[in-house]
Amino acid sequence: MKANNNIPVVPLHRFFKHSLEILKNPLPFHHQNFEAQGDVFRLKIGFSNSVVFARDAAFAEYVLKKNHKNYTKSKIQTEDLVKYVGTGLLTAEGEHWKKQRKLIQPAFHKKQLANLLDSIKGAITSEYDKIIPNKSLDAFPILNDLAFQAVVKSLFSSAATEADINRLQYITEAAQRMLVKELRQPYLGWWFNFSGEIKKHIELTGEARQILKRIVKERRASKLREDDLLDMLLDARYEDGNPMEEEQLIDEILILFTAGHETTSNALTFITQLLALHPEWQDRILKEREAILERTDDLMDLVTQSKICQQVIEEGMRLYPPVYFIDRVNKETDTFKGLHFEAGSNLLFSVYEIHRHPKLWEQPERFLPERFSEGGRKFSSQYFPFGAGPRKCIGNNFAMFEMIIAISELVGRYKISPNFKDIAITPLITLKPKNAWLSFEARTL
Repeated sequence: MKANNNIPVVPLHRFFKHSLEILKNPLPFHHQNFEAQGDVFRLKIGFSNSVVFARDAAFAEYVLKKNHKNYTKSKIQTEDLVKYVGTGLLTAEGEHWKKQRKLIQPAFHKKQLANLLDSIKGAITSEYDKIIPNKSLDAFPILNDLAFQAVVKSLFSSAATEADINRLQYITEAAQRMLVKELRQPYLGWWFNFSGEIKKHIELTGEARQILKRIVKERRASKLREDDLLDMLLDARYEDGNPMEEEQLIDEILILFTAGHETTSNALTFITQLLALHPEWQDRILKEREAILERTDDLMDLVTQSKICQQVIEEGMRLYPPVYFIDRVNKETDTFKGLHFEAGSNLLFSVYEIHRHPKLWEQPERFLPERFSEGGRKFSSQYFPFGAGPRKCIGNNFAMFEMIIAISELVGRYKISPNFKDIAITPLITLKPKNAWLSFEARTL
């Protein structure tokens, strides 16, 4: 690919020099380059390969919204991730994506999601019942299991056994770890193939597909309706009246597992840590919750009226966006602010950097939920926790409803205290928390 002379270039030797640091956590390396080179730079990652990194919010909005037809997702999602999760909404492109989006979108309308709130709450409270009060606990495994259970219960109601759930969770997370290795160490691709590592994980994915096929077969044979996401997906029909074929259905379910639990569990953990560090916001959420529950016991009322809780969640996802990079490749040559991009340029937008850019946010490093008192739409041109444009996450309402219930229930049950010094991160495919040690003191009812 031809180099763009008007874009600052970080040379290949610098990439190799910092390769071990990048493998552990690439964000400090990228931040140094942004500070030195500006909001757009090109990183050489091979003799003929390079990636354009950007933290320009206007550029991200241009690519994701205004000129989205000229951009496609990169090989990372359309090929590398596909071998583990198939070609579902997250990884599909072009007409296939449009067809699937149109088919599945109704299942994620707010009215449909209202039917799932009781299942989501049940999954949340059953995990909170396992918390041992007044003991230092790593919150991430609890919230990770909670998020996975919420997806499972929303998808399958009670159709999946505990053994199925545990195995699906293990396979989903193992595939992600393997993909991270492939992406962070592209120079070891030959070894991953030769050693059988990739094959082993593809076989694991095959096992997950068989579990899901069995669950689908049992649901169809039972003739029972649960009005869960599986029923909605089975009911969905294309314009010609046909349902999804089985393999496509399994692809979509695998995508829901991968995208639906990982990002939510990460966000919930970071938000809980932030609440532990800022107990005054626990008090505000609790007061709001009690006021709502005095008026109504309807779960949809709770999620729509919990404005303070929503502000805390939105600020948590600003500081620690689970999807911390968004990738695109331009189909045709393009220009933006005088920068020239040859067709086929690999672009990576750092949501993490955009969300902390000092020119976009007042006191960007501080936890200030009140900045979202007017809602997230005020910052729609610079705030991308669920992406933006036509490819914005289809499950954003599902995730917000789940997180509001989860945080409201947690604060209603416990006073949260920190047993960590600083919030630490592990950037993998998503931005994951590290050492989220907390203690939970039961509230007197």
